[in-house]
Amino acid sequence: MTPAAKTTVYFNSACPVCRGGVAWQQGQASCDIEWVDVHSAPKAVAEVGADLEAVRQRLYVRDADGRVHIGADAAAALFRHTPRQRWLGHFMELPLIRPAMVWAYDAFAAVLYRWNRSKGRW
Repeated sequence: MTPAAKTTVYFNSACPVCRGGVAWQQGQASCDIEWVDVHSAPKAVAEVGADLEAVRQRLYVRDADGRVHIGADAAAALFRHTPRQRWLGHFMELPLIRPAMVWAYDAFAAVLYRWNRSKGRW
C-alpha cells in the first residue's frame, strides 16, 4: 500500500521573513503537510517544475492532488490547512479579492526578494 499524498510546502529558509512565517505556520497548520526547505535541498524545486530563483521569490505549494500553487494561491492553499485560518484561504480565493491578493503578494515578494539579494543571502 502506498502512503497517502500530502500537501507539500516549498520555502526558502535563507529569507528571515519567510523562515519566521513558515515557523509560525508549522505550529498552526494541520499535520498532513510536508515542509521542504529549498535552501537546504535546492534540487527539490524540480518537484514543482520550477527553478531555484522562482521558489526563492514566491511560496510554492503542491497539494495532495498534485496541483502546484504559486504565490498568493500557494498562501491560500496553505491557509486552508490551518484550522484557524481556513476562512482566510477561502476569502483569498473569492473572485473580487483574488486579483488584489495576487497583486499585493507579488509586490511584497519582489521587494523581499530584492532585499534578500542585497543582503547576500543567496
